[in-house]
Amino acid sequence: MENNETKKSLNFIEEIVVKDLADGKNGGRLQTRFPPEPNGYLHIGHAKAICMDFGVAEKFGGVCNLRLDDTNPQKEDDEYVQAIKRDIEWLGFRWGNLYHASDYFDQLWAFAVRLIKEGKAYVDEQTSEQIAAQKGTPTEPGTASPFRDRPIEESLALFEKMNSGELPEGAMVLRAKIDMANGNMHFRDPVIYRIINKEHHRTGDKWHAYPMYDFAHGQSDFFEGVTHSICTLEFVPHRPLYDYFVDELKEGKDLNDNRPHQFEFNRLNLTYTVMSKRKLLALVQEGLVCGWDDPRMPTICGLRRRGYSPEAVRRFIDMIGYTKYEALNDYSMLEAAAREDLNKRATRVSAVLHPVRLTITNYPADKTELMEAVNNPEAPEEGTHTMLFSRNLWIEQDDFMEDAPKKYFRLTPGQEVRLKNAYIVRCTGCVKDADGNVTEVLAEYDPDTKSGMPGADRRVKGTLHWLSQEDSLDCEVRLYDRLFTVENPGADERDFRELLNPDSLQVLDHCKIEPYAQSLPVGSYLQFQRTGYFNIDSDSTPSRLVFNRTVSLKDTWAKAKNKD
Repeated sequence: MENNETKKSLNFIEEIVVKDLADGKNGGRLQTRFPPEPNGYLHIGHAKAICMDFGVAEKFGGVCNLRLDDTNPQKEDDEYVQAIKRDIEWLGFRWGNLYHASDYFDQLWAFAVRLIKEGKAYVDEQTSEQIAAQKGTPTEPGTASPFRDRPIEESLALFEKMNSGELPEGAMVLRAKIDMANGNMHFRDPVIYRIINKEHHRTGDKWHAYPMYDFAHGQSDFFEGVTHSICTLEFVPHRPLYDYFVDELKEGKDLNDNRPHQFEFNRLNLTYTVMSKRKLLALVQEGLVCGWDDPRMPTICGLRRRGYSPEAVRRFIDMIGYTKYEALNDYSMLEAAAREDLNKRATRVSAVLHPVRLTITNYPADKTELMEAVNNPEAPEEGTHTMLFSRNLWIEQDDFMEDAPKKYFRLTPGQEVRLKNAYIVRCTGCVKDADGNVTEVLAEYDPDTKSGMPGADRRVKGTLHWLSQEDSLDCEVRLYDRLFTVENPGADERDFRELLNPDSLQVLDHCKIEPYAQSLPVGSYLQFQRTGYFNIDSDSTPSRLVFNRTVSLKDTWAKAKNKD
């Protein structure tokens, strides 16, 4: 029995599942499915559906199957099939069985033939524009096709011809004969088969007539024994048609409610990006981004490459929840979920993105020391590593100011700071080039203030990270920002290409990193001390590391936006 606290934690879909199981519907079974079309890479909106479809089955002892909705060979490819599988597994889910809509092409064909024989479907030779013009409006009935009362034998013969390969695409379609005056326009003789003369990645050239989504989806659920067909809100108007075809398919048999039912939740819409596969494909094909896994993309593989963990993505989806109302979710919520997660798992390393020399003038020129650095203060079991300390160091340019304001607690002449895991130093001045640019910061250290030494806990207001010039490595750092300049580019009337953020990627190629990072594998989650969360990109080579910024330590975007 569910207690009140458990009930409060359930979303409305889970409440439906709990009730159905308690009522013994579907023989007490719970079976869901995730049915993506393999015509592109999955994005974070799909991740929300994955978490629902797989999550509810996992939570209540059911099974979730993966079904690839491969009914349109013009857009589909095995590359996308493999990417879909990788993304689901990366998110931490496993499917019970792997199915394809193409597994049911023979059964769907037989069902369509039966509908024709029963006078419930006919072949229409009108163009798609003519059919659309005859659909009517939500307040006005449609007009019947001149082929609506075509003899059954003629439709059967033409349906066979549709699959022969002899006809061009668009020459004719098969339509269900339902009700041209129905208030739900999806019932106005929907197209259920069309001609596509392209080889299918699984069935080859066996088929030239392919079922439409509305005809294949519910039937595939029925064939597989799906109990809860969970989808997004745009399919609400399709639900009556879904039920209609299932009722026709079962041929009047009383299933005692042992049949699939469709339930809908709100899509995941995210600010400063787009979720349209068509637009995402255009970004890739037109070279406006560097592929499907570009870290600026909302694709799951893009988020993975940028350094988001699967736990962070799932945490974000938990934060926004599931409702029956569409909403636009703030990108900063995704970043907040990443910070919360990465703070626990990221290995701390030192990196200097805009280096300037720091010379400790009273430190012996021939001396070096190994300083101990904690790998992750949130996980002491991950241990420590060492950093080389020497007279000649790198620090961030922003960590020195010759003429500093009162509350500047970094290096400025006469002021002390602690070098993290090392000594307290006092700035004594700087060296400039002929143009007045600072090329070297000068300081003196206090040898009695080494971190960890007895009595070395003298307090100073600033702590800086650093690297030794003796062993630091050159590296490339890629700083990513919002892909678009407007909050809701999907709703903007302008061409989405005009809305792209020209500053969404900044490449820094003169950065420094400590050697320890070289021992970590590609994809490692890192925190650059005082800078942000990063990961090691797949473009890295043994001689040159490349890092992607996942997210800054604080939400600097919101501050900048408020200033504007």
